Amino acid sequence: MSTSANELYGSPKREISVILAVRNEGAHLANSVQAILSQDFTGPLEVIVALGPSDDGSEVIAQKLAESDSRITIIASPTGRTAAGLNLALKRSQYSNIVRIDGHAQIPQNYLTLVLETLTQSGAVNVGGVMAADGQSVFERCVARAMRSPLGVGASRFHTGGSAGAVDTVYLGAFRKEALLAVGGFDERFTRAQDWELNFRLRAAGGSIYFDPGLIVSYQPRSTLSALARQYFEYGRWRRVVSRRHQGTINLRYLAPPFTVLVSALSIILGTLVSTIFLLPVLIYALFIVISSVIIGKSLIEVLSLPSILLTMHMCWGLGFLTSPRSLAL
Repeated sequence: MSTSANELYGSPKREISVILAVRNEGAHLANSVQAILSQDFTGPLEVIVALGPSDDGSEVIAQKLAESDSRITIIASPTGRTAAGLNLALKRSQYSNIVRIDGHAQIPQNYLTLVLETLTQSGAVNVGGVMAADGQSVFERCVARAMRSPLGVGASRFHTGGSAGAVDTVYLGAFRKEALLAVGGFDERFTRAQDWELNFRLRAAGGSIYFDPGLIVSYQPRSTLSALARQYFEYGRWRRVVSRRHQGTINLRYLAPPFTVLVSALSIILGTLVSTIFLLPVLIYALFIVISSVIIGKSLIEVLSLPSILLTMHMCWGLGFLTSPRSLAL
């Protein structure tokens, strides 16, 4: 049973530590940090950037940012791994509300104010909102369409939106620091899915995870099909690790991609070697992809581009899940 964080720790103080784990974010880091510093939030604020080894000038950009504003602290993150960097930033933080932002994310001017209001009103230990995918190129915009549709990624509210309320996980997150420390912070063995895994432990400890659609963070999708394939393959691999680590965390939405991979492969094999009647399942799936593209796409170029994008997202996630080795996160 969930326990209100306000009952355990008191109402949130009007103070915020924003933490970022950054590696090779030279193209986006300055804009991301500037969006944080430009907030309408009026309480004490600090920005802690855990900087991993980079070869794109991120170190120079980060140092200039720190020199320009005393609220910014740069710390070294030797491994460059996200969870390790976030834990280092958490350890350095001095305020009781921890807001995680990515180095390539953009937040609206009232984001931190809304975060504090949502933490206070919900009594949750972690709150988050919409991962608002929005691309620049035609390809990125198509990926964004797929990422914000249940036909592309399932019905997770942080992807597709929805009503406010308790959920299993949220994008990025704004945490009560006491609750985050009580469960040991981020698990540094996870290179992906560390947010889902952390939120499971927070819920297991009696905390509530709360989704508020008013909390919107802009996200820029991958710019090539190969990069998208690698991303979703890793998503599938690490989601399988979470399911092995924490029993009972898999539902039908997560099983749909690996099931689709297996059925499609079997359909093609049997349809080729035994009888064409066995091609029916893969043809039905192909029809689903085409119809989904027509529904999601807002222009002819998007409708024509979306089949390869949807197929990549579904199949790579499923393959990653099916082939995830037990040696991960040992």
